[in-house]
Amino acid sequence: MLRPIQTHRTDDPQLSAAEPGKVNDAVDPTTKILIVAGSLRRDSYNRALARAAARLAPSGVSTVTFEGLGAIPFYDGDVEDKGLPAPVTALRRAIVEADALLIATPEYNGATSGVLKNALDWASRGPDRILAGTPVAVMGASTGGSGARGGIESIVRTLTRTRSDVLDHVVAVPFAARAFDADLALVDSEIRADVAQLVIQLADRARRNTALAA
Repeated sequence: MLRPIQTHRTDDPQLSAAEPGKVNDAVDPTTKILIVAGSLRRDSYNRALARAAARLAPSGVSTVTFEGLGAIPFYDGDVEDKGLPAPVTALRRAIVEADALLIATPEYNGATSGVLKNALDWASRGPDRILAGTPVAVMGASTGGSGARGGIESIVRTLTRTRSDVLDHVVAVPFAARAFDADLALVDSEIRADVAQLVIQLADRARRNTALAA
C-alpha cells in the first residue's frame, strides 16, 4: 500500500444504498457520502474498493453509490445548450444532496478513466459550480505496482481546477489481486484500516465545513 501523496436508502435506480445489515444502514443521515467508482466493469477492483468503503463507513455516516456513470453521454456544449441529459441531472442531484464525495479511480495510460473525467466535466458545468467547496477524497486500485497513482493524481488535478476541497490523504492500492479475495472482498487489514480512516477524515471534513458555513 502506498501512503498519502503529501470516499441509506433511495428510490433513484442510478443510486445504490449500502448493503442491509451493515453499519451505515440506520445511521444519522446528516453526514452523507456519495461514492463514485470510475470503472464500468462489474467485477473491477475499483468498484470493489468502493463497496469496501461503504461497508467500512462508521456510525454516523451514510453512503450512496452512483451507478449511472455509463449512461452519461460525452460532454457536448450543443447538447448542454438544449438541456441537461437525464443521467447528468441524476449525477448532479446526487452530488448536491451529499455532504461529501468519495471517488475510486482506475488508472488508464497514466490518467483516470474517460467516463469518470467526462462525468466530472459535466458536474463542473453551470453557474452553480456544485463541485466548488465540496469535500472530496480519492482512492484507487490497480493490478500493477502504481496503485492507480496516475488516475488519482489526474483526479486531484481536475478537482483542484473545480475548487473542490480535496483531502491530502489518498489511498492507493497496488497489486490489487493481493488485497482482495476471490469474491472481491477487501481482505488486506492494513488497506482496510486506511480506507476506513479515509472515510472518517472525509466525514470530519464535511462536518467541519458545515459548521463553518452555519
